[in-house]
Amino acid sequence: MSKSPLARSVALAALGTSLTLPTLTQAAFLEDSKASLELRNFYFNRDYRQDADPTPTQSKQEEWAQGFLLRYESGFTEGTVGVGLDAIGTLGLKLDSSADQSGSGLLQRDRETGRAQDSYGDLGATAKVKVSKSVLKVGTLMPKLPVVQANDSRLLPQAFSGGAVNSTEIDGLIVDAGRLKQYNLRDSSDYEDMLMTTGGKRNITGTTGVTADQFDFGGLSYKWTDNLTTSYHYGALEDLYKQHYLGLVHVLPLADKQSLKSDIRWARSTDDGATNVDNKALNAMFTYGLGGHAFGLGYQEMSGDTGFAYINGTDPFLVNYVQIGDFANKDETSWQLRYDYNFAAIGIPGLTFMTRYLSGDDVDLGVEGNNGKEWERNMDIAYVFQDGPLKNFGVKWRNATTRSNFTNDLDENRLILSYMLPLW
Repeated sequence: MSKSPLARSVALAALGTSLTLPTLTQAAFLEDSKASLELRNFYFNRDYRQDADPTPTQSKQEEWAQGFLLRYESGFTEGTVGVGLDAIGTLGLKLDSSADQSGSGLLQRDRETGRAQDSYGDLGATAKVKVSKSVLKVGTLMPKLPVVQANDSRLLPQAFSGGAVNSTEIDGLIVDAGRLKQYNLRDSSDYEDMLMTTGGKRNITGTTGVTADQFDFGGLSYKWTDNLTTSYHYGALEDLYKQHYLGLVHVLPLADKQSLKSDIRWARSTDDGATNVDNKALNAMFTYGLGGHAFGLGYQEMSGDTGFAYINGTDPFLVNYVQIGDFANKDETSWQLRYDYNFAAIGIPGLTFMTRYLSGDDVDLGVEGNNGKEWERNMDIAYVFQDGPLKNFGVKWRNATTRSNFTNDLDENRLILSYMLPLW
């Protein structure tokens, strides 16, 4: 484990360059810059409910923490080649935790004792260069692509070190490519070589002791019309797996304040030398919108010799990846019913509600005639103040229940208070 020197060296180089530029060329660099401070107060409670096998190692995970995220994003210097600099500073503080109830993902734990540390955090910086409509970034990255999505579901976000290019030279076409070298997990202040997720009944072998020091990715997304977008992305985690991802999103207007959205995804994952990864993942979500209402129906099917493969700690790009489970085990078939309501439709902007139910079965447990089954129920209710002294202050309650015949039975509650303060 070691602190990544990449972001720091890049930041110093970019800052030094910017300080030597003439004042005129720095105008856009400063005028287009913005900064914000986000405060997150996060309470997490996960209760392990089963009495029999599999017996959980803990009866409960319960922690409370305060997070601070300071973000800065510059503009670009003027000229054919524009130079800029982004930075992020994070700090997490323990408010309540105990040795037998830690491990929620909110706080960094001591590797020897398992106890949550009093504080943790990191500084990251990203140098960026813009030519025409193409931008190269090197340093701290938080990608949101089908093949790699940095996780931001706890107190502090997951981050990567590496380089990436985003290009929009052709109208409607977005091109992404890059290489990631290490990651900093959401409950860590250390950069380390990457692992792949192996939890659940995935039947993935060959991962023991294998880490990757690079993840290469590339992709195209094309907007054919205002209502139709298709995409292809590729990712390869060195020695562990390779993945191809196809996507289609279409919105069909039906009538006044009515629409049908189709989000269809297909992924093919294979091994890259050390593992036995072999998976085909078909998943789709169809959502009917009616005013402030949204009714969703999701379907997800895993086939091949293993379950779905993705980088440890990241969010897999699957429609049935929800608050607790991802329903991506070997041979698993799952479906989802979802309902959303935006109270802005009745004059209460900022208030939203979501509930969903998922069921999965046919999980290969390695025992003839014994298939795994699981279900999960989620509910979110959130409110963000729209004006007044509490403007941008948000309150969210997330509740989940999951039951399974092959893994832990859980009841979970998360209470998140957040405040976004624009600095300039």
